[in-house]
Amino acid sequence: MDFQYKELGSDVFAYEYVQDGEKLGEITWTLLGDIMVMDHTYVSDRLRGQGVAKKLLDAAASYAREKDLKMEAVCSYVVAAFNKSEEYNDVKA
Repeated sequence: MDFQYKELGSDVFAYEYVQDGEKLGEITWTLLGDIMVMDHTYVSDRLRGQGVAKKLLDAAASYAREKDLKMEAVCSYVVAAFNKSEEYNDVKA
């Protein structure tokens, strides 16, 4: 699964999964200083149950690690993932 990094506007960024011109998944954040405020995760009903949201979060976490950034969970999915697993402790704000 190939995610595209996108700059959506003033300090707003995303990883998107697009297939045949249709956006089937995305995770978005606003960059405030060195904090990625994770504010939205979307996965199409067609892909539900396939771990796509986690893969999107993993891509964003890898980006945070590469850029020496931290992540603040606002989106309910990211909040739940942060609470459920310790694998993101190094990037939690």
